[in-house]
Amino acid sequence: QVQLVESGGGLVQPGGSLTLSCVASGSSASIFSMGWYRQAPGHEREMVATITRGGNSNYADSVKGRFTISRDTGKNTVYLQMNNLKPEDTAIYYCRMIILLTTYWGQGTQVTVSS
Repeated sequence: QVQLVESGGGLVQPGGSLTLSCVASGSSASIFSMGWYRQAPGHEREMVATITRGGNSNYADSVKGRFTISRDTGKNTVYLQMNNLKPEDTAIYYCRMIILLTTYWGQGTQVTVSS
């Protein structure tokens, strides 16, 4: 059974930084795609950043230039470096991975940006 476990969320002041991590366990298959999504109260879940097995990344316009997605394929881990955080970045952040045509989600980690 594949499990994704996120870590690194928390409370940060505007302009601050956080790094999220997500590690997958329970599968030795190659991960096709890794990504981060977020959901704020009263809003739908939205894509933040994704990265393919080949290393191609894609970002939401709202985070371009501030967030960086990276991965360590040997550790089945994806990271999200978030800089210059804004109050509107406050949300639950979810890790998503596609393994053998199946989509898996983590349980989410709360990121709160507030002074």
